[in-house]
Amino acid sequence: MSGHDHGHTPAAWTGSTISFIGFCVAGVFMVAASPAGFWLGMVIVVLGGVVGMGMRAAGLGARGESAERKNAREQAGRVVAERVAARGGA
Repeated sequence: MSGHDHGHTPAAWTGSTISFIGFCVAGVFMVAASPAGFWLGMVIVVLGGVVGMGMRAAGLGARGESAERKNAREQAGRVVAERVAARGGA
């Protein structure tokens, strides 16, 4: 999994952080029995998703895998498979 960039981008971190803050706000106001505050928190949660998608559209999200990286990954997989086969499939 370390070879993937899923979730390790400024867009993902910002969107998740804003949504988490909204979740906390909604939770506090739910315990305080304040419907208006709860819905404000829910709006913040949705805003986090919108901000994250906007940042991704602006180029701050995950990039696609380059052809060079894909070829290197496939070649490494073949080398590992050959080594395993040479050891008798252990």
